[in-house]
Amino acid sequence: MLLPMRSRLFLFVLLLAGTFFGGTGSLLSQTNPDWVQSFPPHRIIGNVYYVGSRDLAAFLITTPQGNILINSNLTTSVPQIKKSVEKLGFRFSDIKILLISHAHIDHCAGSARIKQLTGAKYMVMDADVPEIDGKSKDMSYPAAKVDRILHDGDEVRLGDAVLVAHLTPGHTKGCTTWTLKVQDGGKVYNVVIVGSPNVNPGYKLVNNARYPLIAQDYERTFRVLKSLPCDVFLGAHGGYYGMTEKFARIGGSVNPFIDPEGYKSYVADREQAFLAALRKQQEKGAM
Repeated sequence: MLLPMRSRLFLFVLLLAGTFFGGTGSLLSQTNPDWVQSFPPHRIIGNVYYVGSRDLAAFLITTPQGNILINSNLTTSVPQIKKSVEKLGFRFSDIKILLISHAHIDHCAGSARIKQLTGAKYMVMDADVPEIDGKSKDMSYPAAKVDRILHDGDEVRLGDAVLVAHLTPGHTKGCTTWTLKVQDGGKVYNVVIVGSPNVNPGYKLVNNARYPLIAQDYERTFRVLKSLPCDVFLGAHGGYYGMTEKFARIGGSVNPFIDPEGYKSYVADREQAFLAALRKQQEKGAM
């Protein structure tokens, strides 16, 4: 259905307001129905659980000493995440650490509320901190106090869980890919939770005064992603790793989330998409 001209103009203004080199996400993003549609919470592998919506991923890592939540999603997502955590049999108040994949509205806008409800310690990659704590002028979501500033390679430990923060910049300056090892069925698996390697519409990869090294940062990200051992492929959006399709296969003889080849294919596809976008912008700039 075609929207009235006034509505189309409003959405266009929101898109312009939110689309730039890789800072806060567009307010337009909140209209994506898959981002707010509920989805059954489920165990992925070992002590790793899914508590997000149909496409905005949020992961719960459980330990005897408390739990870790990755991604708070939209401000309106908090009740959905809480309900999912409790449906799995865990207490929301047992979340001791809050992490994010990157500082875009669809992954971190709910952080202030989750901190308020749980008292969790909020840990964020250094380059994304200005987009979280209120110092950025571009913020379009509630600021939240960062309790620990992370750097590339830092470990986050709670109980028997050890997560490693890998700086994978470009999508945002502090975009973070998380890795951890989990035990399941007597085996140890490498879990990779991809921050984002995507070049959003409107991202300027050439002659970007606000983010001069954006193209080099994307190149670094693909080097890092290709170097990570991966058995279980996850990401900031369920669509990255085919979450809905894999969920439908839970209960079979093989865990569908164990997908090392899917990870390699995804990274290769996203790298080609980045290179194509870079070439296009370089050619346009040379004209």
